[in-house]
Amino acid sequence: MASSLSLLVAIILCFSSLRCSNAIGKGYHLISIEKSIDDGSFIGFLQVKQSNKIYGSDITILRLFIKHETDHRLRVHITDAKKQRWEVPYNLLRREQPPKVIGKSRKSPVTVHEISGPELILSFTTDPFSFAVRRRSNGETIFNTSSSDEDFGDMVFKDQYLEISTSLPKDASLYGFGENSQANGIKLVPNEPYTLFTEDVSAFKLNTDLYGSHPIYMDLRNVRGKSYAHSVLLLNSNGMDVFYRGSSLTYKVIGGVFDFYFFAGPSPLNVVDQYTSLIGRPAPIPYWSLGFHQCRWGYRNVSVVEDVVDNYHKAKIPLDVIWNDADYMDAYKDFTLDLVNFPLAKLLAFLDRIHKMGMKYVVINDPGIGVNASYSVYQRGMDNDVFIKYEGKPFLAQVWPGPVYFPDFLNPKTVSWWGDEIRRFHELIPVDGLWIDMNEINATGNKAPLGYKTIPTSAYHYNGVREYDAHSIYGFSEAIATHKALLGVQGKRPFILSRSTFVGSGHYAAHWTGDNQGTWQSLQVSISTMLNFGIFGVPMVGSDICGFFPPTPEELCNRWIEVGAFYPFSRDHADYYAPRKELYQWGTVAESARNALGMRYKLLPFLYTLNYEAHVTGAPIARPLFFSFPDYTECYGLSRQFLLGSSLMISPVLEQGKTQVEALFPPGSWYHIFDMTQVVVSKNGKRVTLPAPLNVVNLHLYQNTILPMQQGGLNSKEARTTPFSLVVTFPAGASEGYATGKLFLDEDELPEMKLGNGQSTYVDFYASVGNENVKIWSQVKEGKFALRQGLVIERVIVLGLEGTGQVSEIHLNGSPISNNTKRIEVSSKEQKYVVGSEDKGESLKSFTVELKGLEMLVGKDFNISWKMASTNGAH
Repeated sequence: MASSLSLLVAIILCFSSLRCSNAIGKGYHLISIEKSIDDGSFIGFLQVKQSNKIYGSDITILRLFIKHETDHRLRVHITDAKKQRWEVPYNLLRREQPPKVIGKSRKSPVTVHEISGPELILSFTTDPFSFAVRRRSNGETIFNTSSSDEDFGDMVFKDQYLEISTSLPKDASLYGFGENSQANGIKLVPNEPYTLFTEDVSAFKLNTDLYGSHPIYMDLRNVRGKSYAHSVLLLNSNGMDVFYRGSSLTYKVIGGVFDFYFFAGPSPLNVVDQYTSLIGRPAPIPYWSLGFHQCRWGYRNVSVVEDVVDNYHKAKIPLDVIWNDADYMDAYKDFTLDLVNFPLAKLLAFLDRIHKMGMKYVVINDPGIGVNASYSVYQRGMDNDVFIKYEGKPFLAQVWPGPVYFPDFLNPKTVSWWGDEIRRFHELIPVDGLWIDMNEINATGNKAPLGYKTIPTSAYHYNGVREYDAHSIYGFSEAIATHKALLGVQGKRPFILSRSTFVGSGHYAAHWTGDNQGTWQSLQVSISTMLNFGIFGVPMVGSDICGFFPPTPEELCNRWIEVGAFYPFSRDHADYYAPRKELYQWGTVAESARNALGMRYKLLPFLYTLNYEAHVTGAPIARPLFFSFPDYTECYGLSRQFLLGSSLMISPVLEQGKTQVEALFPPGSWYHIFDMTQVVVSKNGKRVTLPAPLNVVNLHLYQNTILPMQQGGLNSKEARTTPFSLVVTFPAGASEGYATGKLFLDEDELPEMKLGNGQSTYVDFYASVGNENVKIWSQVKEGKFALRQGLVIERVIVLGLEGTGQVSEIHLNGSPISNNTKRIEVSSKEQKYVVGSEDKGESLKSFTVELKGLEMLVGKDFNISWKMASTNGAH
């Protein structure tokens, strides 16, 4: 077998002719299908109609497996009927396994032509074989491998070339297929190939195959005014190209099997819930990881790292985590320490100091193990036979330490050895997390074309698994091994950041988007990439703030922290050769950072609750607007704004020299979170030009929301002990309204994130307004943890109230209160409307009311109410 992906290259070249697939084969004939009496699945057999030698011989007989695995998930699995083929290992990505291939097939009359489930219906034709999936609810076809025109050919299944296509309606909006820096935004663009094969290619290269492989797409359609979303996963780790023409989609894969999963939705949130229920829910993360992180390649000694921490503190910019790139290592060797620049005693003293402050320390770890007879990590690896092989010997590559071998994480012995090395390292240096980088298996130290910068595809792993097949799961398998190791060593909730990802990586690790540039375009693209990873089931994601490569203009760094402060994973990182880019380096950037990160730290309980929601349901932390407004088609292609959760919208400046921003506001009332008297109201949705001076970021909170906030601080340990505020939003000026919110708290170092362990509290918040009465109440589940922490709600702020803003008859937990019995400060302000052209002439009037000094315990149910004076003075 060739050491480069020559077949994949040939396939890519084939895209220059859109009809090239038509010459490859005539498809297959369904010769039998039967229903299993055990689990309701169906097993059929397909026979090739006319074999040829293009890209190798056709596999003559295929086995078809069809099963409605849940009410919302349908699986279609096609493989060689006579011998086992490579699939993503079931012990890595745990899922139901089809019956083993036993080499038996027989012809029998095909009497079944449709297989129905609660939400999806699969139908098929026998000759040539094709299948279609449609919704039961509205009859809409979501996938159809039979084309009525010549857009694509019949299914092809060879040893090293598989091809299948589906027709699509031209008005479908598609998202996904990563990892890819999409210059045109989150929505997929027709007539561009999307290559999936994990590569070490800098992220500033647009529309290029990058570090991860996620062969899933979400399809959002508006059918007669109602939105429907579904997703399709082709679970296959081999190199592939996906070509989207607008009216069709073609997969061209260089190995493995067709293993399709269809997720019925029908909402985008339903889709991600169904997807992550298969691939693994996103990992729970420690609270501190939602704070701000600072890193740089070039923090050359302990004194420099200490200086960075001190300068953040002097500048009063929040900082939770300080990182070291490879500078701390002895000659770039994993699990070692440069004792000249990072003397152990000095490093341990520094870590002791920052740990007492509540800060954390994370270091990088690359998979390449230096080939050096005096290097004990290498020696133990050789003794345990843990490395990937090539021609019977460990494959020799060249990375940062020089000659290296790569651990084979498919080998159980490697997982044990890796865990032992992490244990030894952690006993030396009590790091709080690990950053696993360079895990696409870079084989040279140079930039080079596809196939040159990876290890040979004929190298092999444990049990003879070919690198050709397993290449794209390397980072995934390393993340699993690292997660297991940290869990065993620390007994705490692990934090792992991985560059290379695959289907299911979010169950173990966070992700950053790699080596970007300090350019306005990289800033813009970072939003699309972040939103894609939410769809991929990796919600803890962000880009290098201010750009990795040199240099970054001051204005751009200002605008970048105003976006990056609201990435789920918020980290400033820079290249060795770049000018220093810490946020305190410029006065204006420091001011923007204090403003934006100051708000992030107030929002930490909200963000942590979103992480709990992600862990339980898969819901992304950062979301495209169509997740909350799927019927509003104007936002289907929007990539310059995003939501945190369902209701907090960020509308950043993404262009040089701009002091205002045009933002799209879906229908409803939106309140500016920095100045809650400002509100944007729209009946049908509209674009609004907002002022955005250099240090200002526009954040708006949607109606019908209760947002829990705290008072912030210079690190998360400090911030999470401060009193809470509840921000309640009703439709502006409405006489009736309802709002909800939630809050999750726990001992965040526990490995599991759940209720029922005595170390967590969950609170549902509710609010209503009607008949000039305002009510806010809570329902607490397992309040003991919050009570032990002494957490209180100190104030409530209610936005959008009609009337005069005057408050009377305040009741707390059923008892009237007055200034004599409890010091409660009441204030109100009239709201300012940002008026769009469609609303000129409207005379809306509403108020914000704040009650301060409440001291309500978070861990106990509360109920507070009051009356609002109407405009005519009557109650």
